[in-house]
Amino acid sequence: MSRIYNFAAGPSILPLPALEEAAKKMVDYEGTGMSLVEMSHRGKVYDKVHKETVAMAKEILSIPDDFTVLLLQGGATLQFGMIPMAFLKSGMTADYVITGSWAKKALDDAKIIGKVNVVWDGKADNYIKIPALSELKFSGNAAYVHICSNETIGGIQWQEFPDTGNVPLIADMSSEIMSRTLPWDKFSMIYAGAQKNLAPAGMTFVVIRKSFLEKARKDLPVYLRYDVHAGDDSLYNTPPTFSIWMANLNFKWINSIGGMKEIEKRRDEKAKFVYDIIDGSKGYYRCPVDVNCRSKMNIVWRLKTEDLENSFISQAEKAGLSGLKGHRSVGGCRASIYNAMPVEGAKALADFMNDFMKKNG
Repeated sequence: MSRIYNFAAGPSILPLPALEEAAKKMVDYEGTGMSLVEMSHRGKVYDKVHKETVAMAKEILSIPDDFTVLLLQGGATLQFGMIPMAFLKSGMTADYVITGSWAKKALDDAKIIGKVNVVWDGKADNYIKIPALSELKFSGNAAYVHICSNETIGGIQWQEFPDTGNVPLIADMSSEIMSRTLPWDKFSMIYAGAQKNLAPAGMTFVVIRKSFLEKARKDLPVYLRYDVHAGDDSLYNTPPTFSIWMANLNFKWINSIGGMKEIEKRRDEKAKFVYDIIDGSKGYYRCPVDVNCRSKMNIVWRLKTEDLENSFISQAEKAGLSGLKGHRSVGGCRASIYNAMPVEGAKALADFMNDFMKKNG
């Protein structure tokens, strides 16, 4: 078997040990005579996996007891509408900080539901930076403040989270979830699609403060009610069992390598390999993002011409470095170095970038 390095933004790389464990047990799960994904979600075998997955997530992220973990469907995209439907009640306003494409999509859905206030919008600078905390003037009486903590497309990331006082802070963390410890005292809710750093597509990871959860509307269609999902331990309807199982195996892998401390160590090492090449290239590779706002999960850069970028991407693919084409809306190149990307993969990319520059400079 020959595994390449997959730098795609999502669906994305998964830990090899997790994939191998799933392959080993896919047909016959622990001697039951059937696959876990064929079993009833009400049965004891799946129930154990489900509860264990939630428990490991709480352990790895040090989630306090006053938060509830939900494993839902619909991707982070469903949360763009589900959040304002639940919390943006009549006569209220929600604050949104627009740092890129995903924050903008969340805003657009919220506008359909109720009144919103754009606290800050980086469009004028083409979304190359995160606002300084001094630039943010929140409403003070908003239903919530919404941010996207890491913009997958633009390659920018909040290095420090804002203090919103008594106003609940909600963050879309889809492309950086479980890559760093979190200051839970600042958050009322976070959410993330699974397919970037947790598991295959299908599961949405939601962590919500219990006191905030109590404020959610109950006069909504049942699947859109957070209280129903919380009350049924995310088992109101058939959950995405395969994605949850793979998250379970991913979490076991994280624990096996040393937990969040090791994840953060590898994260910084991987990002340094690539950014050092960019910064040391004398402009051959150019990262458009403000240096203080660079993402450690999604690294973006440009070359002098699109033809050169296309050649870079094509040659990288032949060298076993896949998924380096930037998002279609912005072009350029992008390397997503999620948790499962080994340090060796980031080093291989850095070495290739250096060789390409020497040969095509």
